[in-house]
Amino acid sequence: MTIGLLSEDKEKVAQCFELTRALFERAKQHFAGHARVKMQYLSMGMTQDYEIALEHGSNMIRVGSAIFEEKL
Repeated sequence: MTIGLLSEDKEKVAQCFELTRALFERAKQHFAGHARVKMQYLSMGMTQDYEIALEHGSNMIRVGSAIFEEKL
């Protein structure tokens, strides 16, 4: 699980998610074949950056502030 860099620069946020995805893939390869380890979820992204996280392989996001935002 990772939270992206708190920045308005989408490229910097994307770099954080790309690094996390690469680490996830390395860990997934390392633990392949271990019966008790299942690397199936890559949790990245929150309300403000979930689209970038999805573009970089996230399959689990945390949506919090969007639930409480009022739409007028």
